[in-house]
Amino acid sequence: MPKKLSKQPTLTETTPAALPSILSDGRPLPRAIVFDLDYTLWPFWVDTHVYPPLRPNAAHNACTDKVGETFAFYTDVPSILHGLALAGVKLGVASRTHAPDLGREMLKLLHVPPLSSVLEGGAEGGSKKDKPKKAIEFFDAGLEIYPSSKIRHFEALGKKTGIPHTEMLFFDDESRNKDTESLGVTFHLVRDGVNWNAIVNGIEKWRNRRSV
Repeated sequence: MPKKLSKQPTLTETTPAALPSILSDGRPLPRAIVFDLDYTLWPFWVDTHVYPPLRPNAAHNACTDKVGETFAFYTDVPSILHGLALAGVKLGVASRTHAPDLGREMLKLLHVPPLSSVLEGGAEGGSKKDKPKKAIEFFDAGLEIYPSSKIRHFEALGKKTGIPHTEMLFFDDESRNKDTESLGVTFHLVRDGVNWNAIVNGIEKWRNRRSV
């Protein structure tokens, strides 16, 4: 039975989050963390729930499609993207979708709020660098968005980045994609979208598999 469109996160200002200690405890981190898109970074299927054209709201933290439905990231996603980037982790996307162009467009239209507004101790408000950023700009490990096996996605990410699969951590909402572990990737299943608790648990799982 197809998933229904999840209730969208409330787009209100939130108190900046504190980075979890696991990002700064001196122990190894994955060199790359890769995310699925649908029901992992955002609560919808971009190829079945979204009807283009898309129009961003004034703050660029949500988009509206032609039938008036609004789409945005899960609540913790902006602080997660900033936090992992600050920790020196490369970020990537592995998404099996029949609307790859629409997925990329969504990542361009959705902007991540300034560092200081989502993370404690972020840059001061006057910094030129402390401004909204297109979500797509965070994914320096590459974007593999097309209807294919996640195995193929990770083979491409490995070639593109030169990072061994054993140094990659993958968050996805479908248990069948655990097959990526045959490459050496550490897979972590998310149930209701990625959040900081999932990030911490995933990093702990990666460390346990790597015996670090």
